[in-house]
Amino acid sequence: MEFPARNDLDGLVEPQPAPPFARVRYEPPTETVTDPIAATRSAVRELPFDDLADGATVAVGVGSRGIHGIDEIAAETVSVLEELGFDPIVVPAMGSHGGATPDGQLEILAALGITEASVGAPIDARMDVEKLGEIAVSTTSTPVFFSAAALEADAVLVVNRVKPHTNFTGRLESGLCKMLAVGLGKQRGARAFHSTALKEGYVHTIESLVEAIRDSVPVVGGLAIVENFHEETGAVEAIPADALEEREPALLDRARAEMATLPTDELDLLVVDELGKEISGAGMDTNVIGRYRVRNAPDPETPSIGLIYARGLTAETNGNGNGIGLADVTRRAAIEQLDLRKTYANALTSGSLAKAKLPPVAPDDELALRVAFNALGGYDPETVGVAWIENTTGLAEFRVSEALLETISDRVAVLDRERLVFDDGTASFESR
Repeated sequence: MEFPARNDLDGLVEPQPAPPFARVRYEPPTETVTDPIAATRSAVRELPFDDLADGATVAVGVGSRGIHGIDEIAAETVSVLEELGFDPIVVPAMGSHGGATPDGQLEILAALGITEASVGAPIDARMDVEKLGEIAVSTTSTPVFFSAAALEADAVLVVNRVKPHTNFTGRLESGLCKMLAVGLGKQRGARAFHSTALKEGYVHTIESLVEAIRDSVPVVGGLAIVENFHEETGAVEAIPADALEEREPALLDRARAEMATLPTDELDLLVVDELGKEISGAGMDTNVIGRYRVRNAPDPETPSIGLIYARGLTAETNGNGNGIGLADVTRRAAIEQLDLRKTYANALTSGSLAKAKLPPVAPDDELALRVAFNALGGYDPETVGVAWIENTTGLAEFRVSEALLETISDRVAVLDRERLVFDDGTASFESR
């Protein structure tokens, strides 16, 4: 596909002066676990392993998100299981991610620092599943699929972060329950889940599947991780299998209170340098950008953002640009990073098709920003509210337009006053 070149677009949108910017630091109070490894060691030992014999195999489900220190947490979990006399094996618990292939899922784990050598255990990335049965979720009959590799073990333990989800809001969102119901369902299980959830509701579907899985699979429980504003470990907690649905909501409330967000509820334009699956399941955290774009799920009430310009993908996402459709404009450099096979595998499995749509593609930053400024209507560089962030998790330091700074100055510290400049159409900042 050929996208318009600069000379094709230059006469269609008028040049606009960029607003003056300020680089700011935002550090709300938060809590951090000083020794996550020690916390992991203690938590694993709290799980109920009494019914397991020496030498029993334990499948450790690990997902594809960029959880702080997940490589060390996974390795320590394996180490403690071995000390307890068990034989651990790691199973990717990430649904259709990695293009729904074993190699793709191993590639994602490796990008997170998790390999057989680093974790000290074999990794079984087979996409094979077994059908545990069929259940009724309200009026919908739903098959229950579960990883064949995990089922071959004597017990299953999942390790995941509890946090607000990118598609829905409820008492259960991202966490251990969803990893059991979706992540360890592999592609077939994830597809069945999303098909039912879009009709019957995400939370009800998760609860129904977890109950069915617990009846058929020897799940001992899991390690729930809560991260703070700085995406550091705020808590590590062991939850036995029979307490998952009761305990996760409180951890979710804590995660929501401490999650990284912008210090404003209203923006004209948000510029995002990079999106990626390790940052968020939707590429950009929808709770930060205020957009779910999911059928039968209303967008978050805040923040309200007029337009989003997505500049590119992370290296770690390996071409999976799921979430590019949440932006209003992008540039050719981002499109050149896309692997549509991986992106479509993700979008078609989840049923969230809007996230894989391509927004208008500009040849470079200068044209993309020109398009965005003109599309705002009544653009004025002295009053426009712009935030420019690296990604939706790294929100401790970013840039804002001077007009926006006036409304959030009591919540941020100004590090520098800057101007936006372009070199062959590529944006950068310099002090002014």
